[in-house]
Amino acid sequence: MPARAAGRQSVDFRPVTTPPTPIDVAFALLREGRMGDAENLVTRELSAVADKHGEGSAPWASAQSDLGTVLLNTGQHDRAIECYRRAVSAAPRDHESRKDQLTYRLNLGLALRMAGRLDEAEAELRQGAQDRLAFYGREHAGYAFGLEPLADLLLRRGNPGEARQVVEEAVANLWRNGHERVASALALRAVIVHAAGSGEPLFPGLSQLPDEVVAQIGGGVVQALDDGDPASMSLLTATVAVIEERLGPDHQATLNALSAQANLGRGLGDHAGRVRAIERVLGSYERQGRQEAAVMAALGLAMAQGEAGDAEAGLATYARAHAKARAGGPELRSQVLRNWGLALKEAGQAVPAEQRLTEALSEARRGADHDTVGRAGVALGLFLQHEERLPEARVVLEEGLAVMDPVHPDALVGRSHLTAVLDGRTCGCGDMESTIAGAFREFVLTRLPAGLLDRLDVTIVDGDFKIEVALNRDPTEPELENLNAVFQTAQAEFRSRLTATT
Repeated sequence: MPARAAGRQSVDFRPVTTPPTPIDVAFALLREGRMGDAENLVTRELSAVADKHGEGSAPWASAQSDLGTVLLNTGQHDRAIECYRRAVSAAPRDHESRKDQLTYRLNLGLALRMAGRLDEAEAELRQGAQDRLAFYGREHAGYAFGLEPLADLLLRRGNPGEARQVVEEAVANLWRNGHERVASALALRAVIVHAAGSGEPLFPGLSQLPDEVVAQIGGGVVQALDDGDPASMSLLTATVAVIEERLGPDHQATLNALSAQANLGRGLGDHAGRVRAIERVLGSYERQGRQEAAVMAALGLAMAQGEAGDAEAGLATYARAHAKARAGGPELRSQVLRNWGLALKEAGQAVPAEQRLTEALSEARRGADHDTVGRAGVALGLFLQHEERLPEARVVLEEGLAVMDPVHPDALVGRSHLTAVLDGRTCGCGDMESTIAGAFREFVLTRLPAGLLDRLDVTIVDGDFKIEVALNRDPTEPELENLNAVFQTAQAEFRSRLTATT
């Protein structure tokens, strides 16, 4: 509450800022794609906490959970599971640490589910629900928090009947408590009811809920969808209709649901439906005068039209996006020009393609974002290389690569092509695997103590990394743990890059 001045006394109001926690910084790094740096940060924090408070302490358990969360978000499920197990194993000493332990067990169950270890996941989630019942009581919302993930797992394990019972209890609990998390429970209930095919209403009682809760339901459905199931499209279509009827066609929740529908359509091969969904989003942004959002939607529409086989419509949409982007910053204009140039190149229109790609690099240089410069440079460099203009390609590629994060996907593509240019070849598309293997090797070497490794060979065999290591000496136990962790981080960091090339 703001302080009040007494009489004529002046009060100097200063904003109170809370410094970011290590996990906050780690997630900022993850958003930048810096997975290794994020893991290193929370690993150092765990070591510091263990030294200060001791293993098994409440702060140690919290730090283990933080590390598990970072590992989970980098696809290292098994390592995350072990961190959560260690967090759960810490004996609670008071009310707060007991409550924290419930969270750690919930995270453990979710990590096991993501790893496909469903038997173990169900055991942990059932135990967690029982523990929450004992700790909070049946009427408390904290108990319902443990029911939702259990209901979701039961559905995925082919037990829709029990899943329905569990989710109905969660919905009733959260509704009675007036808790906003009722939105995610109602979304999960809709998924379960839809899967049963009973024809029951998917969203009963929405008229009794405030708009902000209804808006959250759409996001909850999107999060709970099975992207590989064609039946998900009918569920999402019904969700869009309900959200739009209640909140209107221009509400952000409606637009988010339509965007999810477009993404699902791409995955399911429904190009026509994808185009229709993006057109509706674009129309809304234009009505609202949200120019930058409209530009980004237009880029998505142009790509969808091209993938649907209508290259002419896609190119026309890029032209309209370029006109809209003129009022934006240089980074936005560069992105539009780069994508437009790449589409022109794919359509066989080399002269206008070069013009747009050259303009994209010029616009990027006017801005302050290094990755935008790098991506524009790589795009133009590849074009020049394929046009057999190798000296020009070399200059542009070297400029772009000099300012990019070396593990950025475009940087890896650019480096493989630059290697080909230096060898006098007009294409480096077949060199991606060796480029990724080299980047993997450098990633590992920069994170290990000097003098430990005698030799490190990284190759790619049958679509995965093959690693051969020779050590100069026997490592200590901490060094061995660090060595294993670094290799696992590297595999998480680069496996997605490798998958994208196959």
